[in-house]
Amino acid sequence: MLGSFDSSSHNDDEEEQPPPNPYIHRRSLAPPPVHIRQLLVSCAELVSRSDLSAAHRLIAVLATNSSPFGDSTERLVHQFTRALSLRLMNPNPAAGNQDLGFNVDDALIQSSYLSLNQVTPFVRFCQLTANQAILEAIDDGQKAIHILDFDIMQGLQWPPLLQAVAERYPPPTLRITATGTDLETLRRTGDRLARFAHSLGLRFQFHPVILVSNQDPISSITSSVLLLPDETLAVNCVNYLHRLLKDCNRLLLFLQRIKSMSPRVLTVAEREANHNLPIFRQRFVEALDHYTAVFDSLEGTLPPNSPERLAVEQIWFGREIADIVTGDGGEDRHERFTSWAAMLRCAGFSNIPLSPFALSQAKLLLRLHYPSEGYQLHILDDSLFLGWQNQPLFSVSSWHY
Repeated sequence: MLGSFDSSSHNDDEEEQPPPNPYIHRRSLAPPPVHIRQLLVSCAELVSRSDLSAAHRLIAVLATNSSPFGDSTERLVHQFTRALSLRLMNPNPAAGNQDLGFNVDDALIQSSYLSLNQVTPFVRFCQLTANQAILEAIDDGQKAIHILDFDIMQGLQWPPLLQAVAERYPPPTLRITATGTDLETLRRTGDRLARFAHSLGLRFQFHPVILVSNQDPISSITSSVLLLPDETLAVNCVNYLHRLLKDCNRLLLFLQRIKSMSPRVLTVAEREANHNLPIFRQRFVEALDHYTAVFDSLEGTLPPNSPERLAVEQIWFGREIADIVTGDGGEDRHERFTSWAAMLRCAGFSNIPLSPFALSQAKLLLRLHYPSEGYQLHILDDSLFLGWQNQPLFSVSSWHY
């Protein structure tokens, strides 16, 4: 971890030296984590007051006391310092960070997502728990199942569910309608899932639906999602709904549109953090607390020179932090579970309690693939939470109309 700002010792007969200036960098004398955190918050306050000259000076101090290759504190400071620098370059925070040179090649994003799934339990916890909620909500006797999955990515969530469905007798047909932003990626995902379903002897269909970024999803699902009367519908929103928080009225209309489709179950997984606060300093501190726990979890479970960790922190989490810090209208807004529960109830949904088996599965996932005493699981308000130490990080809940 980072050391402290202590001046070098001197002989008694030497001339007394003035106290060290904390704003002059000394590599061997870096500030402790608490001091570094306060410097970050102070810098955010300067940025929010548009004191750009002072903010630039403080960013220079932070930059010299951080590194993408250091311990968890240094790596975290590196990402937030970078994000603050980008915000200073942004004349219009409401436009987000799309014009600030933070664009990353799609192939690198996809690769970092796979690394995220490999080195952290976050994605797999959300997907595994959502799958269990879907399987428990849809009875064995159903002959046809339709899953509407928002932002399917590579479809890593669905092979375990396909396998579980194939073991039912008689096995039902399964159809997945999947949304995404790139048609070719959707087609490759559909082909992989179709091959896997065929190997299980499962009758399977896959329908891609393009949702362009910043496009209203309501019109797309209204015109592109085919609902058949003999199918049981499950709607899956794993780490998706927060992208619609730019317009809460449209989000409510979206949830009401989902309700009108009469799904047997709606699964929701979201980050347990409030990055949607209107005041920049509050949003910054909330993000700092959240990602401190995330980076500490990586520090506690991965070797120091892990290339997968570097990719996840630099590309995946780096983009999220930049979106939260640089833009007042980005996609990574996030709300806590209590806010999501209120919105879902307002739209006409009721919470379905997650079963003890869902908790047991999550415990097994952590024990087998991410062994660490730091990860914690809690059931609260009939929903399941994954956290690091005492900091909740993700929640998964199940809903019906």
